[in-house]
Amino acid sequence: MTMKTKRITVIGAGLFAGALLLFGLLSFSRGEKPGVKPVFADNSPAVQIPSSGLAVAEALQDAFRSVSDAVLPAVVEIDVVETKTVESSPFDSLPFFFFGTPKQEDRKREYSQQGLGSGVIVQHTGNTYYVLTNHHVAGSATEISVKLYDGREFKGKLVGTDERKDIALVSFESKENIAVAKLGDSDKVRTGDIVIAMGTPLGYFASVTQGIVSATGRSGNGIRNISDFIQTDAAINQGNSGGPLVNIYGEVIGINTWIASQSGGSQGLGFAIPVNNVKKAIDDFISKGKVSYGWMGVSLVEVRDEYLKALSVGDKKGAFVSQIFLDSPAAKSGIQAGDYITALKGKAVASVDQLVREVGDLRAGENADFELIRGGKAMKVTVKIEARDEKVSSDNGKLWPGFIAVPLSDDMRKELNIEDKKVQGVVATNIQAKSPAAALRLQSGDIITAVNDKKVSNLAEFYSALNTQSNKSIWFEVYSDGHFITTGKYKF
Repeated sequence: MTMKTKRITVIGAGLFAGALLLFGLLSFSRGEKPGVKPVFADNSPAVQIPSSGLAVAEALQDAFRSVSDAVLPAVVEIDVVETKTVESSPFDSLPFFFFGTPKQEDRKREYSQQGLGSGVIVQHTGNTYYVLTNHHVAGSATEISVKLYDGREFKGKLVGTDERKDIALVSFESKENIAVAKLGDSDKVRTGDIVIAMGTPLGYFASVTQGIVSATGRSGNGIRNISDFIQTDAAINQGNSGGPLVNIYGEVIGINTWIASQSGGSQGLGFAIPVNNVKKAIDDFISKGKVSYGWMGVSLVEVRDEYLKALSVGDKKGAFVSQIFLDSPAAKSGIQAGDYITALKGKAVASVDQLVREVGDLRAGENADFELIRGGKAMKVTVKIEARDEKVSSDNGKLWPGFIAVPLSDDMRKELNIEDKKVQGVVATNIQAKSPAAALRLQSGDIITAVNDKKVSNLAEFYSALNTQSNKSIWFEVYSDGHFITTGKYKF
């Protein structure tokens, strides 16, 4: 043993002796008396809880444990790699600069970006298992890895993805038996229901949080999603996307998708896609590799009270047909721009988003009955639905009339600085590029005062003149920048 080793040993012995002395002093200071046995707190319950209340708490705890035990084996972590292409500056590489500026295609650089999200196994056929997740998690992935609750990992394959609903389906192969989650009925979800969110928030694998349903039917307009959403205060963070929202019966009722937050973290405002909104999509992904949407060929908008009054629809909820695609299923069936749709297949329309979703879920070739109000009169129209074609549905050249007409209210007069009360008509807004309105050189803010030389002073008169069956061509009289002008003719 070296001197250094001896010194360390002595110091250690000194510390041990000091500890014994300190323990003796502490024991003496307690004033313990011979024959008195100390009582420690851990020999009795920490809190005295009435047996009835404890039974309820334990039952609730057992319920959460049971749900977690049953569902977590079907919850997965999804690790993805995305390959992105960016355009670099010609000055990023000096040798290229010295020999001339690179061509446009030579400036493109690729880089890989890793990401993480959650998913839930919803179906399996033979050795193939299908995982439901979000489009923004796996929709652009070039590599996908699926990690199970027990740590096993599998190579994933993107089956299909859909940006409109922000969902994607991933598959992996396994000969072993793996848990599959049960899908519930999200139409039965009510505010106040107890829910559990599962997933991999911030990389913490297989996490479980609990809360209640704060609201249902929340709009997805802010994130450009056609779904309505279940709002919950169960903690949802980055990485939870694609994981399941589960009810107390262990059924998946939603897919966690986004949060409203000022900090970027959970503030009790999490949102999940109702599972009923994606059940058809799962089958479409497996059979076709994509979601098939029904299409009727109209542009729908929400309208305010002044609109409802001008259209003579009272206080009925519905969706306003601001424009219609020429030669579309709706046009062929007799639906017109200016119609107010109040029901589809006997179900009342509560919002534009609801109607868009329900039309999208209709099958091509299916006949659908619509109830609507036109000129203050109730009507029924049957439309034969077609499959949505992105090229057709985005062709503004077929969108008639190519603008949204709004009432010329007092507020609108002030905004447009129109003091002359003799000017009557409707205001053209949201002129669509390449549409008939754009071809007629209309501009947002123009006042349409006549259609085919027939004076119009409100929305009802405007749409009545616009949709006159004898019209083979249409032109407008317009008040613009203090001048009355007549457009060219649009021929059908």
